[in-house]
Amino acid sequence: MPHTESGFDLPLDALSALLTPRSVAVVGASGDPTRIGGRPIAAMLEQGFTGSILPVNPKHGTVQGLPAYASIAALPVVPDAAIIAVPASAAEAAVTELGEKGTKAAIMFSAGFAELGEEGAAAQARLLAAARRYGMRLLGPNSLGLFNTAIGFYGTFSTALERGYPIAGPIGIASQSGAYGMHLFSMARDYGMGISCSVTTGNEADLNVGDLIGWMAQDPNTEVIAAYSEGIRDAGSFLAALDLARRNRKPVVMMKVGRSDVGSAAARSHTASIAGDDAVTDAVLSEYGVVRARTTEELLDIARLATRRIFPVRNTLGVLTVSGGAGVLISDAAEAAGLPMPPMPEATQQALRTALPFCAPQNPVDCTAQVLNDLSLVGPFADALVKDGGYGSILCFFTHAGGAPSITPRLRQELRKAREAYPDRLFVLSVLADPPQIREFEEDGFAVFEDPSRAVAAIHAMGRFGDAFAAAPPAAPPILPPVTLPAQTPSEAEAKRILAEVGIEAAPERACRTANEAMAAAEALGFPVVLKILSPDILHKSEIGGVLLNVADVVTVREGFALLMERASRAAPQARIEGVLVAKQLSGGVECILGVHRDPVFGAVAMFGLGGIFVEVLKDVSFRRCPFGEDEAEAMIRSIRGAPLLQGARGRPPADIRALARMLSRLSVFAHQAGPRLAGIDLNPVFAMPEGQGAFAADAVIDIAEGAA
Repeated sequence: MPHTESGFDLPLDALSALLTPRSVAVVGASGDPTRIGGRPIAAMLEQGFTGSILPVNPKHGTVQGLPAYASIAALPVVPDAAIIAVPASAAEAAVTELGEKGTKAAIMFSAGFAELGEEGAAAQARLLAAARRYGMRLLGPNSLGLFNTAIGFYGTFSTALERGYPIAGPIGIASQSGAYGMHLFSMARDYGMGISCSVTTGNEADLNVGDLIGWMAQDPNTEVIAAYSEGIRDAGSFLAALDLARRNRKPVVMMKVGRSDVGSAAARSHTASIAGDDAVTDAVLSEYGVVRARTTEELLDIARLATRRIFPVRNTLGVLTVSGGAGVLISDAAEAAGLPMPPMPEATQQALRTALPFCAPQNPVDCTAQVLNDLSLVGPFADALVKDGGYGSILCFFTHAGGAPSITPRLRQELRKAREAYPDRLFVLSVLADPPQIREFEEDGFAVFEDPSRAVAAIHAMGRFGDAFAAAPPAAPPILPPVTLPAQTPSEAEAKRILAEVGIEAAPERACRTANEAMAAAEALGFPVVLKILSPDILHKSEIGGVLLNVADVVTVREGFALLMERASRAAPQARIEGVLVAKQLSGGVECILGVHRDPVFGAVAMFGLGGIFVEVLKDVSFRRCPFGEDEAEAMIRSIRGAPLLQGARGRPPADIRALARMLSRLSVFAHQAGPRLAGIDLNPVFAMPEGQGAFAADAVIDIAEGAA
């Protein structure tokens, strides 16, 4: 039935038919277990598929010892699912016949569709239309298939199974790439990791990677989801699936590869040129508590550690090591990751020095190789890290000594005491040992890593999951008046007027058509003032010399007015010139940039950063999908590296962060309500005045998409 509460509206029975079928037809079945139509049958027979296998082959009465049927129509029952392993030219007919039979889902091995260009895309569209006529769901085409270890269902022709079948376990894999999805499975199997299911989505004519993440988020056999994606086709199903996984406390670790140009919008929008699709993807994944892996090794490390189901909130790391050098390496890795390592309490440090004078007990707690002569000290040292240090995660580095037969039994005994006393803490061990010894440590409740730096990255990810699972629902965005955009891109003055209607304040200013009006406006506003050319066709005024700062008297206003008109006429002779904008020149604030650009996948996305070098060179900015409330806006503001400049660094007064957050939140709601006609917004600079004095936009661009409905 539809999952209306979660927003995940794909009927569960369709995906259950695909992943947990009671019967499966194999169209294009082969008696040769090495051929595409034969491999899934051979695998299911070998692994004891709990359902019935129905080969369809018009030339043979039996296939691999099973009764075969001459056609889909001749099948004695309606199969829950079907595997289609016929050439592209016969695929549409097979889908139609299965639909007429009443089959709910099909795995399309067949290739030769959208991956081949326009003609193939047209054939794929016909294929999908045929399936939808009968309410049948498609995986693929051009899919390597799937497997579900719980029922021995192997709807795949991957040769990866020749090297061994998966170990049943709690990790589900969802991958757009067939070859890479099976690469992930193969590495996981070789590492001894347990897999519940693996699905490769191929061309995604119908079902996409988000749909499969959503199914795994509800599957009782799947506790951790590992995903691989090259591009998100349907943001709605993808985000609903991530939300469902988070609410069900199922961690998602994802490799999102590929970087694409945001297109022509980057030429018109400063925000878009800074953002890029990849930066937006990072922000969206972070919003839903997804950890983005940089490498395959990191993805599998994180997935493996997540099966321990210990996700520390506000994670901190305590380290017990027999090597000072390893302690430094671990500290560097933790700092780079942003994983806090606060020091041990002074009293505890003194007690540890009394027990072992040679130790360095700050954190990392270096008990030195001396502890190997008296392993009875290991337990108290580990206990002190948790009891007194209060760390959420403990990493113990015992290198090759931990795997020495003379050391391992007693070391296990001592470490086990601490782990059993604190079952809610995440204990990780870095040792070099033989596989049987590693299994013993893991049975004791320790996750084992050879490389301590890899261990740190995985530990940090567990804390990110914990924070996401524990986070309270964000406050609702503010309610604003309905947004009405003009027919075309407005001038700066008109843009500010529109934004003022939703509570986004600008510096005091007046639009002036003549030099006399400009002089009067400057005297009324008070010197110094800023003069800016006013034109809806000149979005980036500074590029043509269209902004004059520190205008200090009426004579300079008159001269400046004439200069701006001359520069505009020379640089943009076709532009519509509405006059000059005279604005009060603000001082004493921190320059910021607020913006919105329309991402091709996720829609309106807001950006915040500091002005100047921070945005132009360092790109020290944060992003979030619109709309959002003031609490999320403030979190964005405080997340940038330059945030201390807003908080009163070096004796400066703190800036009005609350006013900035209010402006950013209102901007996000405005952009969301404006819809696809809004290409982007740039507020640059925005002056964040001292605390309690507000935030004001000194410049504003509202870019209307050409030709948008």
